[in-house]
Amino acid sequence: MDKATYDVVVIGGGPAGATAANDLALQGLSVLILDRQGRTKPCGGAIPPRLIKDFEIPDHLLVAKSRKARMISPKDNRVDIPIEGGFVGMVNRNEFDEWLRDRAQKNGARRMKGIFERITHDMDGVARVHFEDRSFKDSITNHSVRAKFVIGADGAKSEVARQCVEGAEKTKYVFAYHEIVKAPENNPSHDPDRCDVYYRGTLSPDFYGWVFPHGNTMSIGTGSADKGYSLKAAVARLRETAGLESVETLRREGAPIPLKPLPKWDNAKDVVLAGDAAGVVAPASGEGIYYAMIGGRFAAEAVQKAIVTGDSKNLSYARKKFMKLHGQVFWVLGIMQYFWYSDDKRRERFVKICEDKDVQRLTFDAYMNKELVRSDPMAHVRIFFKDLAHLFGLIKT
Repeated sequence: MDKATYDVVVIGGGPAGATAANDLALQGLSVLILDRQGRTKPCGGAIPPRLIKDFEIPDHLLVAKSRKARMISPKDNRVDIPIEGGFVGMVNRNEFDEWLRDRAQKNGARRMKGIFERITHDMDGVARVHFEDRSFKDSITNHSVRAKFVIGADGAKSEVARQCVEGAEKTKYVFAYHEIVKAPENNPSHDPDRCDVYYRGTLSPDFYGWVFPHGNTMSIGTGSADKGYSLKAAVARLRETAGLESVETLRREGAPIPLKPLPKWDNAKDVVLAGDAAGVVAPASGEGIYYAMIGGRFAAEAVQKAIVTGDSKNLSYARKKFMKLHGQVFWVLGIMQYFWYSDDKRRERFVKICEDKDVQRLTFDAYMNKELVRSDPMAHVRIFFKDLAHLFGLIKT
């Protein structure tokens, strides 16, 4: 048993965990990243300019820059939305996540390959993190380290959350699945600068399907909270619809994605959650990378406050700050998904609404800058009355 004590052990080296570890290491704290590695999360890979700026992401990690989005309705109504004055960056998660972990290591964090098992406490009250050490090939040993604080960033269905945080077991999930394929050449249906989003019940009863560019590859996927729904069959239909059924498939990936933030992110003692473990995936859009990284940053700030003050109540700071900044957005998106994604008639009206220039401008301003736009109140008023007209069928689709 290792008698050394880390200031912080971060369990999970995805965007949330790697960001928290990097921020803490830069503050001179002793940090260990415990990550299982070798698995790529299914993800469209879109990151907004706000993330690129706030977390200093180098341009070489962007395998594509999407400058427009296409919304496609059940009746094949297509609405192209230009991303004026900017772009949405696209990343490959295996390369992106590893770069984040490597940056944290270069800034002082230690990395180990392992699988978390449990947390106990030594006689002095300090947490001991037990895990399977897989640092050496063809060798698995049981190991443990001491930690003043633990950040659980071990993804959806987090084992840290299940064991340590009250209420974590009540979380509901969307199940996502995508296929990474080779980008076709000379295919008129493929635009390397465009993200295609399909709103159709044949592709998902409660979410959407996507075709996102990744340079020389593409991500084609969908998701649903309906456990009986065949996501693989839906992606096969999506590929056929998009004219991509014959392109080479490179890999297939699936995973659960949480539907909303957990009611608690800490145990009021020595554990705080971040990323998917805390449930920070945006409803309606399914966006998770930015929220994972900002959640990881807030978890790091919470731990720092707890260390400086000696008061573990400061661990609650992470959730309080996140919900203050983004809780309203999550609430609005949750209502939007519940209402507009419920059937194809409403999906058709939703895509029709997206033709409106006010909707396009305010939606992308909010996405790019990660905050609700209040600078043009009359635009919000116009959208409100247009929404009412759609709801009551006063506007034909």
